[in-house]
Amino acid sequence: MLDREGYRPNVGIILLNQQNEVWWGKRVREHSWQFPQGGIKHGETPEQAMYRELEEEVGLRAEHVKIIGRTRDWLRYEVPDHFIKREVRGHYKGQKQIWFLLRMVGRDCDVNLRISDHPEFDAWRWHEYWVPLDVVIEFKRDVYTRALQELSRFLRPQHAPGRRPQRLPHQPDSAQPPVATEPDPT
Repeated sequence: MLDREGYRPNVGIILLNQQNEVWWGKRVREHSWQFPQGGIKHGETPEQAMYRELEEEVGLRAEHVKIIGRTRDWLRYEVPDHFIKREVRGHYKGQKQIWFLLRMVGRDCDVNLRISDHPEFDAWRWHEYWVPLDVVIEFKRDVYTRALQELSRFLRPQHAPGRRPQRLPHQPDSAQPPVATEPDPT
């Protein structure tokens, strides 16, 4: 489903934990990381599409998150021709996205990257909000920057003083559980 200008309606999801860190997913068999995102199906609202994509890609349901905010308007990016299938070149330009900022109220163990037969991600981690975007595919970087900037107004101040726990990427079926250090009590 494309709009008249050749953009596919889509949603993007920035998921926060209680420390205002963002959920960062590693694409299957790639060395790139990104936020969850996906297309809006015919008849869906952006919010309905967001909940569907969140469950399909991350395994979280509505009860695991709280909507904090969303972008005021569509954010667009163009996809370079060499990423576009030959049969839609000339019609398809890229994606237009409504971005949602969510607060996770569930637990890390609620994340399930294998809920789908075709997973998008094979690992995940929490990262500081202003995540470096050099690991994001180049043509999406500007939209990521604009989404993070616009939604940053909804961030709440940090509550817990001291050092943040060290976070390692979560790997499904890993023999080693994630390691976290104890917060500094001072």
